Amino acid sequence: MWNLIKNALKIKELRTRIVFTLFLFALFRLGTFIPVPGVNRDLLKEAIAQGGLLSLIDIFAGGGLSNFSIFALGVFPYINASIIIQLAGSIFPKLEELMKEGGEEGRRKIAVWTKYLTFFLALIEAGALLITFTNQGYVTAKGILSQATIIFTLIAGTYVLYWLGEIITEKGIGNGVSLIIFAGVISRIPVGISEIVRLYGKTGGVTLTQIIITVVGLLLILLAILYLYQSERRVPVQYAKRIVGRKMYGGQSTFIPIRLIQSGILPIIFASAFLTFPATIGQFFPGTWIDNVGKALTTSNSLWYNLIFFLLVVFFVYFYTEISFNPDELSENLKKWGGFIPGVRPGEATKNYIAKIINRVTFPSSILLGLIAIVPNFFFGATKISAFYFGGTSILIIIGVALETVQQIDAYVKMRHYEGLLK
Repeated sequence: MWNLIKNALKIKELRTRIVFTLFLFALFRLGTFIPVPGVNRDLLKEAIAQGGLLSLIDIFAGGGLSNFSIFALGVFPYINASIIIQLAGSIFPKLEELMKEGGEEGRRKIAVWTKYLTFFLALIEAGALLITFTNQGYVTAKGILSQATIIFTLIAGTYVLYWLGEIITEKGIGNGVSLIIFAGVISRIPVGISEIVRLYGKTGGVTLTQIIITVVGLLLILLAILYLYQSERRVPVQYAKRIVGRKMYGGQSTFIPIRLIQSGILPIIFASAFLTFPATIGQFFPGTWIDNVGKALTTSNSLWYNLIFFLLVVFFVYFYTEISFNPDELSENLKKWGGFIPGVRPGEATKNYIAKIINRVTFPSSILLGLIAIVPNFFFGATKISAFYFGGTSILIIIGVALETVQQIDAYVKMRHYEGLLK
């Protein structure tokens, strides 16, 4: 394994990209400790430790909310904006056509609209946090100017994170926003471990048996996630022989790899972000039914949270599989290059066959991914281990992003004719 890593580091471009990405991670971590003035952080940390919406945002922000730093909102506004744009694309045909066939110009327009919507949602979320913290006595800053400074500082922090994510995607090792979330989630694991150590042996705290059960449970969950993400259905493809000039092309057999999880970690990230939106709106109406619904949807050990989270994961698995895997386009490409699936007619029959396989693969994968996302919440709740630090959402994000990143690095290695990181 070490030899494989050494081969990767021999590539100057790849080595530069990795170091540059780590440097941006350091900037992100530094930003989570740059405080926004006018907030009592000691009281805020006590509130976040009780769980709920604030704990969820704090994990995604890498502790930025508990420190009430410039990165307190994390990338939640951008994620929510992306959800809205993607859902709108499935509703409005013209927007869907722009996404799929607009080319570079279409992508640029979508990016601009997403940025504008991100600002609007960041304004709402920053205002909701300020109102909530003011009502609960966490905000010490007085006056409209001071509070406006807090709001626009939080909005600017979100845009800085979005910008860092874009730079990682272009000049780093890819998956920029996902890696920002990954860095935030993984940075909170030591906090969870320290909390377990603090509670160990205390009356009503954590026992050695509970810790052992938690470790064993984590290992089993990790194995299940690895199996799920690495599994694929291979559709056999045969290419007809063609003679061009004096050379013969084709005639070989290969396969189309259809991954069990086509959409990666996006369903988990988007489902988590989607659940926070009602809670954000509820903070403008404290004590009302909207506020109560929002709190129920961000309490990891509640039935409603886990049920709706499960359904959202299933929905987003189907949604992103639909927009990321086009059977019609794949069928046309096979026909163009003289490929066919044995026993299946080219054209419409091939398209229907591939679509049928995708539907068969997506159904069990969506159910399994949804179960893996919620089962740890009940499991760790029973062992009194914080589900927010070691829950299904955190585990899936860590494993999913890590696997996608390894695959990105592996692609760079193979492009330079070295043996890959993956076998």
